[in-house]
Amino acid sequence: MVAPGETLPTVTDLLLARASDPNPGLVFEDNRWSWADHVQECADRAALLRSLRRPGPFHVGVLLDNVPEFSFLLGGAALAGAVLVGLNTSRRGEALVRDITLADCQVVLTDSRYVELLQGLDVGARVLDIDSAAWHVTAFRHQHSRLDPVPVTPDDLLMLIFTSGTSGEPKAVRCTHGKIAEPGRMLAERFRLGSADTAYLSMPMFHSNAIMAGWSVGLAAGARLALRRRFSASGFLDDVRKFEVTYANYVGKPLSYVLSTTRHEDDADNPLRLMFGNEGAAPDVAAFAERFGCQVVDAYGSTEGGIVVPRPPDMPAGALGTLEGGLAVLDPVTGRPCPPAEFDAGGRFVNADEAVGELVNTTGGGMFAGYYDDPDSDADRLRDGMFWSGDLVYRDADDFVFFVGRSCEWLRVDGENLGAGPIERILLRHPDVVEVAVYGVPDQEVGDQVMAALVLRGEAVFDPEGFALFLASQADLGPKQVPRFVRLTPRLPRTATYKVLKRTLNAQRWRTPEPVWWREGAELRFEPLTPSSDPIRLDWGARSVRR
Repeated sequence: MVAPGETLPTVTDLLLARASDPNPGLVFEDNRWSWADHVQECADRAALLRSLRRPGPFHVGVLLDNVPEFSFLLGGAALAGAVLVGLNTSRRGEALVRDITLADCQVVLTDSRYVELLQGLDVGARVLDIDSAAWHVTAFRHQHSRLDPVPVTPDDLLMLIFTSGTSGEPKAVRCTHGKIAEPGRMLAERFRLGSADTAYLSMPMFHSNAIMAGWSVGLAAGARLALRRRFSASGFLDDVRKFEVTYANYVGKPLSYVLSTTRHEDDADNPLRLMFGNEGAAPDVAAFAERFGCQVVDAYGSTEGGIVVPRPPDMPAGALGTLEGGLAVLDPVTGRPCPPAEFDAGGRFVNADEAVGELVNTTGGGMFAGYYDDPDSDADRLRDGMFWSGDLVYRDADDFVFFVGRSCEWLRVDGENLGAGPIERILLRHPDVVEVAVYGVPDQEVGDQVMAALVLRGEAVFDPEGFALFLASQADLGPKQVPRFVRLTPRLPRTATYKVLKRTLNAQRWRTPEPVWWREGAELRFEPLTPSSDPIRLDWGARSVRR
């Protein structure tokens, strides 16, 4: 947060502060640059980008992994007054064309790994391969360019970063200089990072988490940036030791993936002192901290950046933070404040219909600068002068906030609203379950039924009777939260930023070659789903789509 009277920094400000810094600035595999060298590379890219500019929006698409060129181009865009568009490397065909054209890219910079993805596609932009001889000749012409940044303000646009697209087509979020630079400065100060530290970036740099919780943090602190081309669970600890990593960022499941690697007695013998990110499961956060001897801070975050949730040190387990600074839990239909959550003696949530609402910044949009060329989505986020996050939460009597799920993950079961998040947390208690996704499938009459996709541990075999006993023993699992369908899968479909694609699971429903178990009535008894089972024979899903 910015103190009263204090102005937001720009990324240009952060770069200029490092222009004469001889300390280590960037390491990638066996290559190293000082911060001064890094800023000079950015100045060279700024001159190169200016030479490529054509009439129209100065938007430069970047389709790259976490390689040094990405960092140089981002700094170059800041110095040149360009807008860097982070393109998701997992997108293909018309989906990739859609992102490039929506963002009005004049040029797309990629490498030999991804250039073939663009061949034969009408992207409406010039495509340059940074591994080609032509690129190296062009880059050579702009070596040792003068550091001559264009004047910018914190409100000037620097990046377009696409949302993950878990519930629909990705939206391009406008990320200003201030929106990128301020989190870097704030986190560097909060965690007391400096030139003796190394910030490890393995999350994809086309995503906001890597930029705002990784790249800008290292830049603001003057810490060394250690880039990993792509995240590797098996390579994580080796990299931490090799590059003397003290700080790393994450989003989603990477904590779980690293924990799934073989455990060794000396795992805690490493320099890592802090992992910062969001969407980590509470058991994984605790297990990671214990195993690797570091602090794990799991905070609330989104690409839009319209909400900052304060996190006092005495928070209860599983809380996102506290309702302060104009934050509220509001009913998304009526706009009225939701009452605190109430639980019975067994810990069961008894007033979810009333208590679960949307997390809202009632003071305005915060750091949200809107979506690019998407006024309808802007209007959906900013209503009545307030920022509606799309995240469902509840608050306890002390105003601590707990995550329930995205608004698109809201299930309507037998007339009652249910969030996927609490059900997922309960199912993760099962000793054989390592990953879970809960989502709604059409009910035979109206509303939804609960379906859960489970990834089992190692060689574990699904035991329907044991699973039913487990569910019966969970005092905080309500009758309507019990899954009607259970799908067993070796892996969940995920985005490039490790978020589960629930819309894919929802669309597939029970129509999958993977094993699906179900219970027909109220009794906790699961049996295999077969072609003769009622849901397939009646084909509720197809019928609900038609009407």
